[in-house]
Formats: sequence, C-alpha cells, structure tokens
Amino acid sequence: MLQVYNTLTRSIEVFEPVTPGRVLMYVCGPTVYDFSHVGHARTYVAFDVIKRYLRLRGYDVVHVQNITDIDDKIINRAREEGRDWREIADEYTRDYVDSLRKLRVFVDVHPRVTEHIGEIIDFIQKLIDKGHAYVAPSGSVYFDVGTYEDYGRLSGRLDKRMWSQEEFATEKKNPYDFALWKARKPGEPYWESPWGPGRPGWHIECSVMSSRYLGSRFDIHGGGSDLIFPHHENERAQSESLFGERPWVKYWMHTGMLQVGGEKMSKSLKNIVPLKDLFNTYDPLAVRLWLASAHYRTVLSFSDEALQQAQANLQRLRGAAQLVYRLSREAEPTGRLTDSELMVLEEMSRIRRDFYESMDQDFNASAAFASVMRLVSLIYSQISTNPSYTTVLKAYKLLEEFNAVLGVLDDVLHEPPQQLVPVDELINLLVEVRSILRGQRNWELSDYIRAKLGELGVVLMDEKDKTRWVLRPLRS
Repeated sequence: MLQVYNTLTRSIEVFEPVTPGRVLMYVCGPTVYDFSHVGHARTYVAFDVIKRYLRLRGYDVVHVQNITDIDDKIINRAREEGRDWREIADEYTRDYVDSLRKLRVFVDVHPRVTEHIGEIIDFIQKLIDKGHAYVAPSGSVYFDVGTYEDYGRLSGRLDKRMWSQEEFATEKKNPYDFALWKARKPGEPYWESPWGPGRPGWHIECSVMSSRYLGSRFDIHGGGSDLIFPHHENERAQSESLFGERPWVKYWMHTGMLQVGGEKMSKSLKNIVPLKDLFNTYDPLAVRLWLASAHYRTVLSFSDEALQQAQANLQRLRGAAQLVYRLSREAEPTGRLTDSELMVLEEMSRIRRDFYESMDQDFNASAAFASVMRLVSLIYSQISTNPSYTTVLKAYKLLEEFNAVLGVLDDVLHEPPQQLVPVDELINLLVEVRSILRGQRNWELSDYIRAKLGELGVVLMDEKDKTRWVLRPLRS
C-alpha cells in the first residue's frame, strides 16, 4: 500500500488519487534568470523518481513543470547586463532544458508564463468578481488574504504577524496581501489588462498553469521546502478561493534542503553549484544517481565525497548491467534448477519485495537503492560465477524494473554500447592466447596475462575444459 507524507496535514497518508489509476502532478520549475544549479536538480530529480515509480506501479501520470520567464529577477538581470529581458529568459531556459536532458528528467508539459498572460488576466478578474481581490489606485491588483479563512495552514504560520511577505505598499489593505498583477513601471515589460498595463505577480502563474493543464483539482503539487511560504501558501489561497475546491491539491509534497558545508545552498551565501560546472567534473548520470538514491524529504549534503561515491556506485551498477546483458546473450534454457539456483531466485524475490516496500513508504529511495545494490552484489558474487538461463534472465528483468525508477541504465540494458562487442572479442582472443600458452606450459606469460586482465577488472576462472571470464568494477 503506497503511503505519502502530506505537508498540509503533516502526516503520512494512504495514496489515493482523485481519479483512480491516474495521477496529475505539478512541480514548480525555475525562474530563468541564471544557470540551473544542483539545488534545482535535487527537486527535479526527486519528483522524476516519484513519477517513474508511480508509472511502474501502473498509474497514468501527467507531469507539468512550469518555466517562469518573466519576473523581477529576470528584469533586474537584463538591466544589469544591458540586454533584452527575453534574451535573458531564453538563454537560461536553454540551460535548464539541457540540464534536464542530461539528468534524464522528462517532463510532459513545460508551460511558460508569457504564453499564458490572457489566462492569468482572466483568473485575476474572476477573483475580483468573487470579492477575493481588489484593484489598487496604481493599477496593481492584490489578493485580499482576509477573505480566505484557512490562510497559513500549509506553512503553519497561523499568526497574522508572520504573514508579511514583501515591502509594505501603502495602497494595500493589509501588509500581508500579495500582488496578483503588478502595475507597469518605467522601462519594464508589460501587457495590457482591464486594470492598466502591467505584468503578473509570481504566485498567480502556478495557479493558472496548473489548472490549465490539470484542472481545478489535482493530486500532487511539488517543489522545494523553501517554497511552502509564501509561494505555495498563496497559490493555495487564491486557487481554493476561485475554484471552491477543498482541498485544491490533495497531496502537497516538498523536497528537503541541499546543504554545502553544513549551510543551506543559496545565492546570498555564494555557495551555489551550477549544473553546467558540476557536469564538467562528474558524469550527469552519477549526479542523477546521487539525487535519485536519497529520500526526497531529507536534508542532503553536497560534497565531492558524496559525488565520488555516487560515481563509484554508478560504475558498479552499470558494470553489473553490462555483465548481465552479455550473459543473457550467451545463456541457454536448461531443465531442472539446482538448489543453489533456487536460492538465488528466492533472494531476488526478497530484493524485489524490499524495493517496493521501501518505495511504498513515502518513496524511500534511499532504502530502495540499498535493495538495488544487494542485487548488484548478488550478480557479481553468485549469478556471474554460476550463470544459468533462469537466474540471468531474472536478474536482467529485475534491473530493468529498478532502472524504470533510477533511469541510469537505459543505454546498457536497452541499447548496449557498440564498443562492448569488440571488447568482448578482444578479451576472448586474449583468453584463447592464454590457453595456448598454458598448453605449452608457459606459465609465466599466461599468469602475466591473467594478472593484467585482473587489473582491468576482467577476472578469469579456469575450469576443467575451458576458461570463463567476468567483469568486476574497478575500485575508485
């Protein structure tokens, strides 16, 4: 039974989507004014893992992730660099999309704010008509927080003194009211509206785009925990006020913070790590594996040691997958299974069960990954040393199943690299040469070949009438 932690109720709940068999999920994407960084990736990969597991469980999942391409930060960056704001947004959108591609995060719908201005204006006007928003003398429009009695429950900020979110504008009724539409300022981009020229506020965009693609009620709203207040609190207030749906979102889910040296990763502390720089040092799939194998709600510490371990885990995992792929091409069906083969099959069944039980407990990817590495150890220790058609095929299918969530083995399991074939042939040739040397009793040279192959991760096993070999991952 799948259970998830709901930020709104602060409790673990049984997962039951609004529409049985279908999951609608919205994840807050980036404001594209700078390069995407590893803190962003933490959230994007986490929800990609959640989506992949839901699909593995048989759900039809629609994943929407927005792009904020108009905002104060974009305007300020353009002004600082003397560039057009659209140029800034386009440059960093390309970086964001490229980063997702390298991390193998695939989003179903990627709406941009500037493509939905008309719908934003319509949404705001409906809030005004229902008495939840008001037009200020400047032409800005504000949400009247006092008209929504449940404000603060998502974030736990129930005391109104905790609600002040931005510079106090004298034209606002209350200091905690927030902008839905910002009146035009000199030199800023703008769109025409019934209240005068201006542009959307930050919070309104996600309510509009999520409802545009997922409807007036959906299952999962995700993002970093730093977005709970004020962003998600404001989204919830304006959406439930307009749609009359309680709850508007059934499950609010948030990723834990990313830390560097014990401190939160943030621009103010100047400890941001851009993905484009990180990818120059580490395989993007190692970065993905590091993020995908952590529980999404934990505080995650960034360090070279953590990434190096992820790189070693990736190498070991991919080595096991390559080995199983090769053995699957060579293995042939046999009759009766031996006792040892039955024991291996039983262990793989336990591994599979433990993987699903872990993921069913609020998507505990950390515990699930431990099961994956148990399978890897089993492949190296028992399946490769005594391969049979049944055990090899079971291991291959199980790796496929796990990879449906991890997403780091596609090219190995489904599109094996072309260089594997000549490498196999080269190793076989060396094994054949060594056998000839052994036949000539040239032990010194045959042992030399064995030792050198061993240094490269190729382990030879001499049997009665032949020599078999397996690949072992090199120690990092």
